[in-house]
Amino acid sequence: MKRIILSLSLCLFAAYATTGAPQPGAATAKGNKTMRLGNFSVSLAVKDLAASRAFYEKLGFHAVGGDGRHYSILQNETSTIGLFHGMFEKNILTFNPGWDRNCKTLPDFDDVREIQRKLVADGIQPTVRADESTSGPASLAVFDPDGNQILVDQHVPSPRK
Repeated sequence: MKRIILSLSLCLFAAYATTGAPQPGAATAKGNKTMRLGNFSVSLAVKDLAASRAFYEKLGFHAVGGDGRHYSILQNETSTIGLFHGMFEKNILTFNPGWDRNCKTLPDFDDVREIQRKLVADGIQPTVRADESTSGPASLAVFDPDGNQILVDQHVPSPRK
């Protein structure tokens, strides 16, 4: 019975959370303080890339990128995971401003430097900072209160040069 209630609660939460959600790249209303972080994925530090890829393929994921030796990018419907061997020690939450889930550039998005200024204004100090004097690809990194790394990794130029 608890499982049914939990499942129904999660379904209702998911339905509520998507109601009125803006489409990626859509401009926000004037005065709206929502931060548009871009495409989301989880980057997993794996010990054996082939074994991890085979496992996630059994969960319905399929490869959409990577070099097959050091990393693979996999997707399943709206979920994206990156499997990385020997590239970093811990798992990372990754956001890509300016990209949709197919790595296509969005017409409008919050530039990584805008995101950085908002975070700093809110008292969050990046451990890796985007260079404010540039307008091209850049990254920033922060840690949440539990030590989880969050990477905001922009691969395209700012929409507001």
